[in-house]
Amino acid sequence: MKPRYKEEKTAQMAALFLKMRGGKMSYIKLLKLMYMVDREALARLGRPVSYDSFSSMEHGPVLSTTYNRMKGENTFGRPEPAWEKYITTRQGYDVKLKKEAPVSELSAAEIKLIEEVFEQFGNWYRWKIVDYMHDNFPEWKDPGDSSTPIDYAEVLRAKQKSPEETAEIEAEIAGLAVFERLTA
Repeated sequence: MKPRYKEEKTAQMAALFLKMRGGKMSYIKLLKLMYMVDREALARLGRPVSYDSFSSMEHGPVLSTTYNRMKGENTFGRPEPAWEKYITTRQGYDVKLKKEAPVSELSAAEIKLIEEVFEQFGNWYRWKIVDYMHDNFPEWKDPGDSSTPIDYAEVLRAKQKSPEETAEIEAEIAGLAVFERLTA
């Protein structure tokens, strides 16, 4: 059990990456950078930024709901979800920033992670990032033409977390999910 997808926060993360890149980026590259942030946040902070579902796809790991948002799928049934306020749906191979987004949902530590990931990988060609993730992210397994889920425990093992640390992080995330459901 995990908390609900944080659409506003995820849209703010994407918008910040797009702003740093000049307002336009390959959707594959953006997905990879966002996954890297969530992966690193999970390991360092004990929680991801987006609370999205992680999946292995042919070109590496992705944030599933975020990928659907990039394709224009409105999975929440609202007239104008946060994603659509700030970011275009995929146009060919790119997404664009519609307007600058606030960063009010992001913590200082999350913004720092976004900046670190962008500094290291922001100027890489998208296929170089894909190859890097294939070679260096052991939680990714090639699903062929399909997709397979990646659970948080797999990511934490890949990040060298002990079984005890992994169990503690998973318990905290499950506790947040329970609290969220009780107060909804």
